[in-house]
Amino acid sequence: MAEGHGNAPGTTAHTEADAAAHGRAFPPFQKDTFASQLVSLLIAFVALYLIVSKIALPRVGSVLDERAKRIEDDFAAAQRLKGESDDALKAYETELAQARARAQAIGAETRERLNAASEAERKTLEEKLAVKLADAEKTIAATRETAMSNVRGIAADAAAAIVQRLSGIVPDGKALETAVDSSLKGSQA
Repeated sequence: MAEGHGNAPGTTAHTEADAAAHGRAFPPFQKDTFASQLVSLLIAFVALYLIVSKIALPRVGSVLDERAKRIEDDFAAAQRLKGESDDALKAYETELAQARARAQAIGAETRERLNAASEAERKTLEEKLAVKLADAEKTIAATRETAMSNVRGIAADAAAAIVQRLSGIVPDGKALETAVDSSLKGSQA
């Protein structure tokens, strides 16, 4: 910057060139080159328009079409997969309900079978116990009969011994048996 202000030799030539350059107009605004610049601009615009319309826009359009088609295909696939998953879910729920129903049926059947087996076993056991009870009652009756017949004999012997000891007389067998029988009948009633 100091060169333009000083009086050094060779500086004046430089400042004169600067002044001449400042005096000229900006090249796009010069009247004598304006027509050729318009033709160049028109050629450049047409070339750019052709390049964009024939090469760039079809490529961009095809990319957009491919994207739209891919999105559409993906959406259709998603809808199809959603339908399949809904169908699979319905099938799963149906199978689960059927499995629960089968499990309940098996449980009910098993319960009924076990109840029937238990009832049959109870009846068999009651029958066995009834037979044993009848046998026991027969045995008790036979034992009572035997005991009663033995008691009669023991009672007759004891009464004879008591009468003989108290009175010193041997009692009559028939009178003694009648007294023992009437005494035993009175104690049973």
